[in-house]
Amino acid sequence: MNRRIHIMGASGSGTTTLARALAAKLLYTPLDSDDYFWERKFSVQTEKHERLRRIRQDLEDREPWILSGAVCGWGDGLKSCFDLVIFLWIPPNLRLERLRAREYERYGEDSLPGGSKYEDVQAFLKWAALYDTAGAEVRSRVLHEEWLSGLQCPVLRLVEDLSVGERVERVLDYLGHSGVHSAGE
Repeated sequence: MNRRIHIMGASGSGTTTLARALAAKLLYTPLDSDDYFWERKFSVQTEKHERLRRIRQDLEDREPWILSGAVCGWGDGLKSCFDLVIFLWIPPNLRLERLRAREYERYGEDSLPGGSKYEDVQAFLKWAALYDTAGAEVRSRVLHEEWLSGLQCPVLRLVEDLSVGERVERVLDYLGHSGVHSAGE
């Protein structure tokens, strides 16, 4: 049974959105790696030992769960915790468009030229744009593919532009579910 699911992909590929939608259907606990990685969102990282302690505790206490986001590098020791890993990919231009919209939604006018968050947003978008072209030295598709190759569990790849509903249906089909099921089934 797939009671411990990890959804990963590039920033902006929809990992958190899919995790929340799927968790609602399956009645699983949604967890997000950003909640462990960041002490103060997007500015101060949690010390590695502390983030691992916290995530391990939640993975143990909150099963069944769906963990969204990447844990490559800092969470390599978690690989054995997963029953299924779902890898998401969408075309870079669409992903970056989504990220720009998300940053505007998050920071509003401050994300635009002259705004207090403009430089931070530009640096983030520049980093995110590297995903499909960079090597394993940064969060990239190369790094993710290397990480995926070391897993012992199945990997479901959704590598096209699908709506959230279509993604949920693909995962439910893969899991053998038709419609909503409770966590105990």
